[in-house]
This record gives sequence, C-alpha cells and structure tokens, in this order.
Amino acid sequence: MANEAAGVDYRALLEEERASLVRQLQEIGFGEDGTLTYDANFADSSQVTAERGEAEALAAQLQESLEHVEAALRKIELGTYGTCARCGKPISSARLEAQPATALCIECASVRR
Repeated sequence: MANEAAGVDYRALLEEERASLVRQLQEIGFGEDGTLTYDANFADSSQVTAERGEAEALAAQLQESLEHVEAALRKIELGTYGTCARCGKPISSARLEAQPATALCIECASVRR
C-alpha cells in the first residue's frame, strides 16, 4: 500500500506519533539507556515506590507504542506498509488512519490467539 492513500500521509502521522511518544517518555524521565531516571532527592517511601511503579508501567507502554511506530515507518521504507502481518491482505485505509502503527487488518486483530 502506498504511503498516501485517500489523501492521508501515513508517514507524517507516524512521525508525529513518534515525536509525541519520545516527548512523553522524556517528560517522565525515561533515559536513553532504557531506564527511568529519578531526582537524587526522590524519597523512598511506599507512596513514592508505588508512583515509581506506575511511571515504569507507563514508560513500558509508551516504549512499546514507539516500537510499533518505528516498525510501521520501516515498513513504509520497505514498501510493505498497509499489509497485514498475519494474513498478508491489505489493511483498510480507515483502520490505518485510526491506528497508523497497526500491523494487523481488522479481521486478524479481532482473532484471539
């Protein structure tokens, strides 16, 4: 599927999403080494430990989303963007517009494995 279908520039959507995810990771202190960094004055109470756990869970979700976006951008470069990774059929432009980083068509995404 082409980078642009029905007037939608999927590369631009994905690059915007990548920039947003990177910014969010930086805002919560996600370092380039793949870990969260904390202020030296970060206390070690149970509440802070719980908040740290929440921050780490959020960082993991953001990182996973970033990996999906990066994979979709690589698919654009390879010319395979918009093809379902499971069945090989084209992914509808409506699905790609709603979720530009998706790797699965709606039928395959709805199947539980």
